[in-house]
Formats: sequence, structure tokens, C-alpha cells
Amino acid sequence: MNGVDVLIPTRDRPAALATTLAGLAAQEGVTFRVTVSDQSDGPPSWADPAVEGLARILRHRGHPVLLGRHLPRRGLAEHRAHLLAGATARYVLCLDDDVWLEPAALARLVTAIGELRCGFVGNAVHGLSYRDDVRPESHRQYQQWDRRPEPERVRPGSPEWWRAGLHAAANLLHVTERLRLAPGEWRAYKVSWIGGCVLFDRAKLVAAGGFDFWRRLPPDHQGEDAAAQLAVLERHGGAGIVPSGAYHLEVPTTVVDRRVEAWEVTLRD
Repeated sequence: MNGVDVLIPTRDRPAALATTLAGLAAQEGVTFRVTVSDQSDGPPSWADPAVEGLARILRHRGHPVLLGRHLPRRGLAEHRAHLLAGATARYVLCLDDDVWLEPAALARLVTAIGELRCGFVGNAVHGLSYRDDVRPESHRQYQQWDRRPEPERVRPGSPEWWRAGLHAAANLLHVTERLRLAPGEWRAYKVSWIGGCVLFDRAKLVAAGGFDFWRRLPPDHQGEDAAAQLAVLERHGGAGIVPSGAYHLEVPTTVVDRRVEAWEVTLRD
């Protein structure tokens, strides 16, 4: 039985998707299945030869790969709800299609959520174009969990909400370097939400409503990941994990209409 379902929604980014799958193919120590759901305007991204090749490599290494289309588009939240509905593993990794994972990243996340017993853990993505842009004022948002994460009610404008600034640019990379962790060491820290790479306890995510709030949103929205995490955080707690093995490819977004924030709607309701 697969221990993790990796859920990847994608649209019109075959090169980025291939890179994301390449990172997964290098993971060891975890049994997982990959499901890619495509909403491209033209042919599906997984029909690209490079993506097809990576799918073969993943299968060769013992990881099932499911490739599908999900149309018409009803927004990011509905797309993630569709992926979650097909998951069966204890844990689900919501992974964006423009994130490369270094080897051992997934195993570290699975170890962390098993020890912390919270609703989610995540690796905030590093933007290496900001490698030399050091922002000490943002580093102060790093607050370590020295015990099992507790449920937290995080709302816009609160001190906890501004923790998200730690995840901008390469801030988390600079904080991690300062921690001087030994090989194999990891730390959990307090978050408001994490973008790009989040491992959920599937039962706890579903109990908190999953992404079913999509019905209350227009098709053009963003922030669906934050909305789901805020709900899980309030019920079961959550944490970021350092070191983060997730790197943002920094390719252009396919979400061009950002007028509606999903979390604004869910918190208001």
C-alpha cells in the first residue's frame, strides 16, 4: 500500500511538470503514488515526451503514476478537491507543478508528521534568484516549535498571520543556514500557511472540510491552499519543517486573475 498520495494539479507547464516529477523520482525511503491532473488549454502537459519519460522512470522505481484530465475548469480549489477525492493513502502531499524536491525531502516530511502528529507539515519553497537578498527583518518571524504543534486560530492582521513573510524570497534558506543543523536533523516551526509543498494527514484534512469550499468561490481565485491549511491549523495544528528541500522554479504563473482570495471567502463565511 502506498504511504503517500502525491497530488499535482497542472496546466500548460510541461517543462516545469517534468522537473517536478524528476525531483519525485529521486526520492527514497517512502512508498508513494503520483496523480497528475491536467487542465491545459491544448494537449495535456503529461503528453510531453519528457513528462512521459519521467512517468516511466517513476513506475520503474516502484511508484504508480496516474495521469488524467479534469475539465471544465472550475478553479484551483475544485481541482484540488477532485484530486483529494481520489486519494486513499494516510498522507497526501499537495505539490505544485513548479517545485523541485531534493532527495530525502519527502521522507523527512513523513517522519516529521509521524512524530508531531499534527494536521500538516510543509516545506516552504526557496526562490534561489533571491539567494543573495538577505532580509534580517523577516527572519524574526521564525518561531520554533519545541513541543507537538498545538491548534491555532490564525486570522488576517494578527501577529501569527505575518509569519508568512518568512516564506518570501530566500528568507527560509538564510534562517536554515543560521541554525547550522547537523545532517539528518530537522526542526518544526510555527506557520500561518505554506505554499507549494504541504503534506497533510488525509483524514484530518477531510474532517476540516478539505477543499469543498470551492462551491462558494468563482472559478478565478487564488489562496485555496491557505484556506484549507487555516482550517486544519485551527483543529489539529500544523508546522513548517526545516531544512526545506523544496525549490521554486520561478516560472510564470498560470493564475492571472487574482481578485478573489479563497481564504477571505471562507473566513467570512
